Amino acid sequence: IVLLTTLNAITQYIPNRAIVSNNSFVAIVGRTINVKELRAYFSKMGFVQTPTVTEPGDYAIRGGIIDVFPPGESGPVRMDLFGDELESARRFDPVTQRTVENLDRIEFAPVSEVILDDVSINRFRNNYRKEFGSAGLDDPLYEAISAGRKHQGYEHWAPYFHDGMETIFDHLPNAVIFMDENIERIHTSRWDGINDQYEARLEALNSKNRLETVYKPIKPELFYVSPDDLFDLLNNREQRKFIVLPQPTGPNSLDMRARIGRNFAPERQNEELGLFEEFAKHIIEKRKTTSVIIASMSLGARERLYGLLQDQGLSGMVNIKTWKDINHAIGSISLAVWHLEHGFEAPGLTIISEQDVLGELIIRKTNKKRRAKDFLTEASSLSVGDLVVHVDHGVGRYRGLETVKAAGAPHDCLLLEYANNDRLYLPVENVELLSRYGHETGLLDRLGGSAWQAKKAKLKERIREMADKLLRIAAERSLRKSEILEVSPDKWNAFCARFPYVETDDQLNAIEDVVSDMSSGKPMDRLICGDVGFGKTEVALRAAFIAASAGTQAAIIAPTTLLARQHFKSFEERFRGTGIRVKQLSRFVTTSQMKKNREALRDGAVEIIIGTHALLAKDIKFANLGLLIIDEEQKFGVGHKERLKQLRSDIHVLTLTATPIPRTLQLSLSGVRELSVIGTPPIDRLAIRTYVSEFDTVTLREALLREHYRGGQSFFVVPRISDLPEIEAFIEEQVPEINHVVAHGQMPAGELDERMNAFYDGKFGILVATTIVESGLDIPTANTIIIHRADMFGLSQLYQIRGRVGRSKTRAYAYLTTKPRQKLTHAAIKRLRVLGSLDSLGAGFMLASQDLDIRGAGNILGEEQSGNVREVGYELYQEMLEDAIAKIKSGQMEGLTDEGSWSPQINLGVPVLIPETYVQDLDVRLGLYRRLSALAKKIELEAFAAELIDRFGKLPAEVDMLLRVVRIKGMCRAAGIAKLDSGPKGAVIQFYQDKFISPSGLAQYLLDSRGTAKIKDNKLIVLRDWINDDKKVKGAYIIARELAVMAKSQKTN
Repeated sequence: IVLLTTLNAITQYIPNRAIVSNNSFVAIVGRTINVKELRAYFSKMGFVQTPTVTEPGDYAIRGGIIDVFPPGESGPVRMDLFGDELESARRFDPVTQRTVENLDRIEFAPVSEVILDDVSINRFRNNYRKEFGSAGLDDPLYEAISAGRKHQGYEHWAPYFHDGMETIFDHLPNAVIFMDENIERIHTSRWDGINDQYEARLEALNSKNRLETVYKPIKPELFYVSPDDLFDLLNNREQRKFIVLPQPTGPNSLDMRARIGRNFAPERQNEELGLFEEFAKHIIEKRKTTSVIIASMSLGARERLYGLLQDQGLSGMVNIKTWKDINHAIGSISLAVWHLEHGFEAPGLTIISEQDVLGELIIRKTNKKRRAKDFLTEASSLSVGDLVVHVDHGVGRYRGLETVKAAGAPHDCLLLEYANNDRLYLPVENVELLSRYGHETGLLDRLGGSAWQAKKAKLKERIREMADKLLRIAAERSLRKSEILEVSPDKWNAFCARFPYVETDDQLNAIEDVVSDMSSGKPMDRLICGDVGFGKTEVALRAAFIAASAGTQAAIIAPTTLLARQHFKSFEERFRGTGIRVKQLSRFVTTSQMKKNREALRDGAVEIIIGTHALLAKDIKFANLGLLIIDEEQKFGVGHKERLKQLRSDIHVLTLTATPIPRTLQLSLSGVRELSVIGTPPIDRLAIRTYVSEFDTVTLREALLREHYRGGQSFFVVPRISDLPEIEAFIEEQVPEINHVVAHGQMPAGELDERMNAFYDGKFGILVATTIVESGLDIPTANTIIIHRADMFGLSQLYQIRGRVGRSKTRAYAYLTTKPRQKLTHAAIKRLRVLGSLDSLGAGFMLASQDLDIRGAGNILGEEQSGNVREVGYELYQEMLEDAIAKIKSGQMEGLTDEGSWSPQINLGVPVLIPETYVQDLDVRLGLYRRLSALAKKIELEAFAAELIDRFGKLPAEVDMLLRVVRIKGMCRAAGIAKLDSGPKGAVIQFYQDKFISPSGLAQYLLDSRGTAKIKDNKLIVLRDWINDDKKVKGAYIIARELAVMAKSQKTN
């Protein structure tokens, strides 16, 4: 065994080996399992019961199906029981919830270092009282453990639960230890830090700060190995030390004959040296005596380096995958995708890493595309009390899911409340008629009143006009000509190679879109939409490079001086050494320099200009403007937008926005304005370590100081302006060594700008602010964020706020604090939990986009539309706009109908629901209903049924009926059937707007069914004799299908 570990891990005491061995067991397929005992085992061993298993230590028991994520396993496991026998076991994907591989055995071990049985609880109580005296109700840890409940962070008192602790050395008594030469010195420093924290805890305990909870610290020597003890432990074992010396010395030394490779830092810094020429020369020199391997961080980087070396005249290069593929012959050159930070040289071998040549890279794991959308539909289900919009009845309030009797059979319905306490029960299979209103407050409509329809009709006309205008603009743009802007491949590759990250697929697609637009001969008008830190700036940099290289100028306009400065620094750094000149126009430039920059712009002596709306002034003249890049256009005023419109007539325009745009709005904008969405997070966002805990002075002080001493800055975000004085007092008292600045939305704009810029410049260590902190702000040195009273924020807000850190290679920390001893609502707990697990699912931006735009945030279409959004709610507004654009495009200019917004009602008198015994969690159940209502095709329903069986077990009869009813609903929709009522003697069918799509087909149907079908009161009555529910459902499906076939043939003709 080779065990890779850290100093911190080996110097912390761990439970006795017997604890693990005595509390582990193996479940084997074909053997019996007692579910009651298994549930008790999970609870005792620290597993957590959840509706959906996604994290190690989660478990869910649903009848005969048990999902569990055992510690140490690569993924969760699904156990299928038949009675008490384990019939099958399989590993499944935590996102798709579908099977990955079958297993014949599963090993279980404790999740927690503490096992809460009677013996350990009593031992803890005795030790705790012995150390701290009597404990009362103000000590939540003691109270929870005494009641047999887990408490957050209770593992910190692990020695109190156990009769003796061990070290990792006890588990591996004969191991040879390889270590750093400075291990004793490093541990002494760490030990001092642990003792300092212990003293700080004792001090805080005596001060009784009203902001925080009670925390009684355990003595360091009980939980950590002291320097003296570590010295004894190491000296009793065989050791090997790694010593960094230019040449090995002494009789016990061994020279491995490898040396660190060449670093091209001097060439990167000095533009005149020619980085790639020197790189190629080095390879030519080394291949004389060794084989050469170039290690890239990604496939894209490998291809780019290959192209760059070809440009330098190198040939005979080969791409390899593994060590086995290496050609060891002297003079060979191989390129591989290996994550090596630095290269090295050994006899006969030279390895050069991408970072040796291009500088330190920030490695971004490529998130594999996952089925995150379905997870979100379930995770973001409606909460009781949410405002919703019913397409026919208007704004109501969702009051929960209720099972009602419909035609004598149970049926799940959503209860909606309207004005005057009127109620509407909406069958679950018609849930697509609902959309979220998107605002927290609003007037409820009257059920059955005419006001809603009138409001919708007026808005429809306004939307039609707007859609018409958008399409007219698009048509005019497509007729205009623009300069073709292109760049030579070798220059392009060299510029792209300077990008210190691995591009995501979305980013590469956006870049390709821009390159294609700029070389098309038509003026580009593209919107790049992506979250903060997703790589929009790189797209802008490359667009500007093309424009400048093609002999035109590029202008970048930002809404604030801070963002303009941020862009200027990025562009200046990136274009250094390219011969392309970058200047800025903003308040940070002196008057004389501003004048010079203006003249340079007019004379063509500068290629790239960056500024605020100062760039839109009438006296600004360009020599040859080819590209306009607008950052966050929606944040500019009306006058500035008009000026932008004048500027953009025949030049290329690229707009960047961090406002998430939902899918429906993307569709409605397509063909109106070209759109590229960067929806893939570039950095594996798990890099942001997120902690959720009660407000704790010592933890927060330590977090702020750690950031300060590593040369960084911190954000401290509060939900209300009234919280600012309390937090300021906390900072002044606890971390007086760090200066801070306060910012909030009610400050004068100039003062706010000044303070934010001062923080950006590093003049303050902590920014205490409300949520106004600029979402587009990228401060690489700020990598700790504390969110005070996190339970008061919405999920998307938390996601956006947390996303302000973690955008450099430095580890980022987010602390979500709650009020001590305050019971959180179920929704708040769920929000905080989802945030912790979000990024592992790669769904963060999707969720932010969904949640943000549900609130109507960031109206990309302009201010005049925000009132329209308010009238009918965000989701319905988008649907209406999309419908309008589609109709105008297809030539149906007049009479925008409601054809897209109706749903057939199916009453068959059969049970239609997902029973609580099958899916216990209400939110998951409602999420499944929402997904199901959007399905119509048989193949989709079959896949959905297979997923249900995989996740929850055999389909109950009610769920089977639900799926069949949804299939009938799809047929009714195709046939234009608004309502289908069915009983033992037949069915009554009412057509949408009392019209059948194919009158001649219906006449033929009546002729063929003489005596068993007739029309009465505009309804089709079909007589049948169905002896049971199964025959009735099959019969209703056949009737709906026949009518759908008729309707389809009429449309085709």
